[in-house]
Amino acid sequence: MNGHRAPERPSVQAPVRIDRLATGGDGVGKLEDGRTLFVPRSAPGDLVEVSGLRLHKRFARGRIGRLVEEGAGRVAPVCAHYVRDHCGGCQLQHLDARRQVEAKQSIIGEALRRLGKLDVADPVVEMAAEPFGYRTKVTLARGPGGSFGFHREGESDRVFTLERCELMAPALQAGWERLRPLLRSLPADAQRLVLRLDRSGAVHLVIETIGQRSWKADPLAVVGTVWWHPSAGAARVIAGGDARTAYPATVFEQVNPVMGDRVRAFAVLQAGIVHGVHCWDLYAGIGETTDLLLAGGASVESIEGDKRAVEVAAKRTPGARRLAGRVEEAIRDLRPAGLVITNPPRVGMDPVVVDHLASVRPGKLIYVSCDPATLARDVARLGPGWQVTGVRGFDLFPQTAHVETVLTLEAV
Repeated sequence: MNGHRAPERPSVQAPVRIDRLATGGDGVGKLEDGRTLFVPRSAPGDLVEVSGLRLHKRFARGRIGRLVEEGAGRVAPVCAHYVRDHCGGCQLQHLDARRQVEAKQSIIGEALRRLGKLDVADPVVEMAAEPFGYRTKVTLARGPGGSFGFHREGESDRVFTLERCELMAPALQAGWERLRPLLRSLPADAQRLVLRLDRSGAVHLVIETIGQRSWKADPLAVVGTVWWHPSAGAARVIAGGDARTAYPATVFEQVNPVMGDRVRAFAVLQAGIVHGVHCWDLYAGIGETTDLLLAGGASVESIEGDKRAVEVAAKRTPGARRLAGRVEEAIRDLRPAGLVITNPPRVGMDPVVVDHLASVRPGKLIYVSCDPATLARDVARLGPGWQVTGVRGFDLFPQTAHVETVLTLEAV
């Protein structure tokens, strides 16, 4: 790759049939010359005329110029921004729930077979409890003129002004509607806004700025608890709440808490009887998986990089040894375990962590992943000597191409 953008061709004369969906949600077809074609917002079965075609050596990308025939399962998108502004937050709103789940089954299965070298079928993917209104956290970028919104699909340098996000939980949407008339109260160096609900239903607004200069934030308190997070400092409460008692709005939690609870419950169920078993909970977040293991009678050591999350976990449930630090640095301080549950971020586990797990070989390893590709890569790095005893997907992120996977491995 030379880093240059491929030249754009005006169109493809012959319509292209879309066969399947790729990992990122793009439809996949074939050009007449044999190159694989990726088309956003297309659906399996669609026959499309392609515009804006960009040719690369082995593949091409384009947009739907005209939809000649609709594939089965196409629906009208609920969100106005999806069509009007080409919002990049969703990739699959043009598909019904069943086709979305079928696509995610295939995405998981293909990644585990092709990248992970595992002999597995496409797994069951559990459908979401709610297809819309489930997100308890959204991040908005600054756009032109001080507006805030989401990035356009495939254009990280362009932001459209958000009016309404159909994925937001109703209470979060109400918070955004209270905030919109007050955007002029934000400091000029505000770059991102994070809106989130905590488990009690309270709204938090985190304002991320480049500079360190404070400003009068009291008008924003109508939204909820207001946090200021300067680029070179920790987030702190500046309006609408008590800094000593406010829930730390910057700690990681699943944006779909109902489905997140289902994932954790399934992972611990896969563990079987844990009474008397010593367990590791890696990338432990606020300790919800640790809580379930402790309730089952296990002894637990956990590692989490966010010190605030560790403090939340320790305050809520005593009894575990909780380490605050990078997993790759702290994992050698743990005593041998019969069970490991790991739930890393989208980039997957650091190679040091993978190598250590391959070396110590716990009896059972349960990997919770939000990216099938990095999950498959890490499993391949573990090497031979593991048997897949369970795999299931969960649709934590309806209308998007993202999917959560729980993979259970046993040492053989």
